Amino acid sequence: MTPRDRDEDQVRRLLGGPRSVVPADLSERAADHGRRILRRRRAVHTVLWLLLLAAVIAAAVLLTLWWPSPAPLETTP
Repeated sequence: MTPRDRDEDQVRRLLGGPRSVVPADLSERAADHGRRILRRRRAVHTVLWLLLLAAVIAAAVLLTLWWPSPAPLETTP
């Protein structure tokens, strides 16, 4: 018996045997789980974008405060 024939026999035995019972609400639970994952991912992305925006605003404010103002080119008498 070749390895290929042995594999085919094992597959036939697996398919010919009793099948396991799948819960009736499995698709609903999977859909709920997927919605929770998407909601959590969207919330994390929103928080990260807000943090990035806050960092950019803080950097702009600090840059304007710390940037030396140019001295006037000429002073009036």
